[in-house]
Amino acid sequence: MMKNETCNCGLLCCETVNARNKDNQFVLASLPYAVDALEPYISKETIGFHYGKHLATYIENLNKLKTGTEFENLPLHEIVVRSNGGLFNNAAQTFNHYFYFEALQGNGESQPEGKARQLLEKSFGSVEDFKEKFTQAGATLFGSGWVWLVQNGDNVEILALGNAGNPLTEGKHPLLTLDVWEHAYYLDTQNARAKYIGNFWKLVDWEKVERRIKVQ
Repeated sequence: MMKNETCNCGLLCCETVNARNKDNQFVLASLPYAVDALEPYISKETIGFHYGKHLATYIENLNKLKTGTEFENLPLHEIVVRSNGGLFNNAAQTFNHYFYFEALQGNGESQPEGKARQLLEKSFGSVEDFKEKFTQAGATLFGSGWVWLVQNGDNVEILALGNAGNPLTEGKHPLLTLDVWEHAYYLDTQNARAKYIGNFWKLVDWEKVERRIKVQ
């Protein structure tokens, strides 16, 4: 995926995911790595269903719901902020999934450095304390939803949002997200959400998170 570090939505591949076909419809962007790149923590089977089917369905529904409306030509992040109901649900789920997959990588576990580490240590005391709180938020979020690390000025905070919740609607700048809908992990860890979250930390690409930080 191409990067776009000028958009304030935090999604580095914003330009790519907002590309349209000849019918002015969003299309599923290419996965930024091979389908088996996240194994053994996230299987290619999960990627096939999660990225190839769930995300594709959200995009298909988004296209149907935006056609002929005031939202038809807006970029994805603006639809998220301005819409509600079914259109919001599908636009937000499209954005959330791209945001989640963009910051994963299978090249070995990385750690936050630079500004990301500074922000985490300032707001949480240490990187490990942040991970513990983020993990707890993911493990205890009832039902389906998303856990976000968001930037609010010179501080960062954790938001646990149900269903298609997205921090852009609260004026918060997203840096990292964890998908805790069951389709994100059930093929790999069944009902063991905690194991899935533990595996998540082995896949986070902190260099991507660093690039998402908004300069104050």
